[in-house]
Amino acid sequence: MSRARTAAPRRRSRARAATRPRSRRRRWLAIAAAAALGAGAAIGISRIDFEELAREVTLPLRHDDIIRQQAAEKELDPALIAATIYAESRFRERAQSEAGARGLMQVTPATALEIATKSEGTEFVVHDLFDADINIRYGSFHLRELLDRYGGNEVAALAAYNAGPSHVDEWGGSSLELDGIGFPETRAYVEEVLDKRQEYRDNYADDLGLG
Repeated sequence: MSRARTAAPRRRSRARAATRPRSRRRRWLAIAAAAALGAGAAIGISRIDFEELAREVTLPLRHDDIIRQQAAEKELDPALIAATIYAESRFRERAQSEAGARGLMQVTPATALEIATKSEGTEFVVHDLFDADINIRYGSFHLRELLDRYGGNEVAALAAYNAGPSHVDEWGGSSLELDGIGFPETRAYVEEVLDKRQEYRDNYADDLGLG
């Protein structure tokens, strides 16, 4: 998440490196999972166990209880929250970007202080952003605000979550479509979140309360 900017969106040092290195990492993960599956089969460990392990590596899910609670409270799709967390931090609670965004949903201190004021979180301190409950609460609050601002347009809301509302307003606001996103990184981010949302729906329906 970032505040409005006048230049290209921040480069994400957290989990969002260039596409090619990330692809190589995924290939190595797949190879490692396949090797582990072969070894497990040799000692009698079931394929189902290794499929679950591989899913945990490639599509992690943690804090599903908090995600469900925030989704219900803020009328959000829990799979959308999970996918946003995946794109922002790969579910690493201590993730921090060069721009200072922190935690699971990469909330910036400035945005968090704004949200704390609106939600009367008077005891909030910046370090709280590493707390999963607070981070998901604030990230979900901001995502709900952006969806309301752009009339429920998920593409616009997610683009604003990544690049800031001022850019989204320039690109078309509530009528923004993927092709209209001006920054390639932001376009790739939105596509990733929407793709991962479907994967979370397919793989974690029960955990997310979608079953």
